Amino acid sequence: MADVDVLVVGAGPVGLTAAAELRRHGVDCRIVDRLAVPNPYAKAIGVLPRTLEVWDAMGLVRRVLDEAVPHLGQLVYIDGKPRPRVELTLPPEIPYPFATLPQYETERLLTEHLAGFGTEVERSTELRSLEMRPHEVEAVLAHGDGRIERLHAGYVVGCDGAHSLVRKAAGLTFEGDALPEEYMIGDVEVDWELPAGYSIRSVNLDANGEMDDMLVCIPMPGVRRYWLSMLRPHAQAEGEDGSRTPDGTVLDLDDGQGLDLDQIQAVLDRLSPEVTTASTLRWSSAFRTSHRMVDRYRNGRVFVAGDAAHIQPPIGGQGLNTGVQDAYNLAWKLALAVRGLATDDVLESYHAERHPVAREVVDRTVRHARTVRKAGAGPLNNGADTEMALRRQAQLLVAYPDSPLIQPKAADGTPEAGPAPGDRAPDCRGLLSDLATYPQRLFDLLRTPRHVLLLFAGSEHTSGDGAARLEACAAEAHRAANGLLDAYLVTAAEVPEDARPVGLRPPRVRDAAGEFHDAYGPRDGEALLIRPDGYLSGRFHPAVPERLTAHLRRTFT
Repeated sequence: MADVDVLVVGAGPVGLTAAAELRRHGVDCRIVDRLAVPNPYAKAIGVLPRTLEVWDAMGLVRRVLDEAVPHLGQLVYIDGKPRPRVELTLPPEIPYPFATLPQYETERLLTEHLAGFGTEVERSTELRSLEMRPHEVEAVLAHGDGRIERLHAGYVVGCDGAHSLVRKAAGLTFEGDALPEEYMIGDVEVDWELPAGYSIRSVNLDANGEMDDMLVCIPMPGVRRYWLSMLRPHAQAEGEDGSRTPDGTVLDLDDGQGLDLDQIQAVLDRLSPEVTTASTLRWSSAFRTSHRMVDRYRNGRVFVAGDAAHIQPPIGGQGLNTGVQDAYNLAWKLALAVRGLATDDVLESYHAERHPVAREVVDRTVRHARTVRKAGAGPLNNGADTEMALRRQAQLLVAYPDSPLIQPKAADGTPEAGPAPGDRAPDCRGLLSDLATYPQRLFDLLRTPRHVLLLFAGSEHTSGDGAARLEACAAEAHRAANGLLDAYLVTAAEVPEDARPVGLRPPRVRDAAGEFHDAYGPRDGEALLIRPDGYLSGRFHPAVPERLTAHLRRTFT
């Protein structure tokens, strides 16, 4: 018998997300990290809107919003001349904007959130080996006090970075290549008067119109504090020992020690839009990046997530955010498997859903890295497709239409409006319940570790046979999901407030503002099933118990 349901290896943002979500779903887990103390460096700082939605569902977002700062847009300069400003403005129905937060703060908040479930990170604890068996995984752990522990876990999740021992022990490949450019980064304060909340992208072009010098400055919490990224002069990098690891993964050439304010100031003197002075250097490094992907996200009872599964150029904050969403996708599925309630497709869907997402992110960031020298182009450009590019950058377009857990496209046709099965479930406001005088958001109803069934009732389904059928759908779906499902009757705005369905269940919310109708385009008598990770599992019109239960059997035994 296993000593623990799940062992999480690595206590960065991805591992902490995985552990916290496993605990929220009621799973016994341990999380270990070889470092004695958390890394104190800013490193990854971009927080995307979809990740804030994830942290909302986890119950963490309020603390993040208190610590983070908005990333409003980008000021672009080419050869010292201003170009059109890029605004990171999303439509008002998107609840969260782009933001920045130093990685060490992200890890602190996630660690405290995890501690609320009674689980602490076991530090100075290093994974030495893994042995995969049919019904468990044996992990050998070396503790800081010299103890060697043989731990038997039901499952292991490797969130242990680009050099992942979990990945290697699972026999997963990590193919890709290194990029030639080398960069310097620094966490500094500058005394310019440029607009707060905007990043700066300043490049110089050579006679062929290709970029030969670059400065990117991203705002962070603090007074005029920025994360600076600069091209590293080739002369400085040539012949330097340790400039490439054997597998070509991300490497810190200087490990936070090789750069000083003079080097950073020299770049600012060349490229800053205003005369400015850098100060308060908290951390700096020089590095070269690679692009690599695992062939599989899973081998038996062993899974990988985050940098252990994919690495890419640090463009647009995609790496950390993709990893957090890997963990969020996996946790609810592992929870069902631990309880013995998951079909075979559930764990296999982790690879089926997340591998294509990571492939797209890696390919897109590599494409940008290889073309960035042409006219100094950034990842976003103003134009007709700017909003779509912005949504993609925000990871709001991630979808799983081909997942084995998602209702097939041909099953009920493509909905005339709103999200299709496999799409992200959007938020909406103005929902009124019978027992609260204040409006709710749909995300308030989705802040649960269970599936959520929304039954839309127009004028024909608030009484009589129509209402009885929706009530039966809710009851049968609850049974098919082994009780791990919440159901709500959503009544249309035009339905009178005193119109009630038969019985007291499911509870009712009224689409008083009409935002649910605008966001989802539901049909009278339609059922919309939303997974614990906030993706639409299926749409059923008309809603009948047999169709719902048949679909839920894709997930639940």
